[in-house]
Amino acid sequence: MSQPLNSIPRPLVRTNQWVIVISSVLALTTGNYWILLLPLLSGLSGLLFHLNPVMYLAKFLLRHPVNTYIPEDRDQQKFNQTIAVSCLAIAFISFLLQWTLIAIIFTVIVALAAFIAILGFCIGCFIHFHWSQYRQRKIQAQSQSK
Repeated sequence: MSQPLNSIPRPLVRTNQWVIVISSVLALTTGNYWILLLPLLSGLSGLLFHLNPVMYLAKFLLRHPVNTYIPEDRDQQKFNQTIAVSCLAIAFISFLLQWTLIAIIFTVIVALAAFIAILGFCIGCFIHFHWSQYRQRKIQAQSQSK
């Protein structure tokens, strides 16, 4: 199986999702919200510099060549990571400002979304698909009205 150039091996995506889930649960159960910086800064690094440290380190733990794993679309993962980083940033900043309810809500949202993705349903993919459909219908409507 050949790995497409614009893809990420599924085990690396799953590792990133588990880091989000575990960090979120630890932050909520221990009250140490600084733990959220691990997935937040890692995800931000992936978005800005195309190097997610969690995925980079996880790559060394792969047992098989990278191209033998099920590929995940890089653009879709970038969209999902943008949502995750946004929720983590809102949660972290809310913890700093002592807006506890908002912090808890956004921490739970990102943890649930990552856990549901691990189980097989990608909420970010669902949102991305429907957003793309909406944009396409809007473009078609504009071109038909001219």
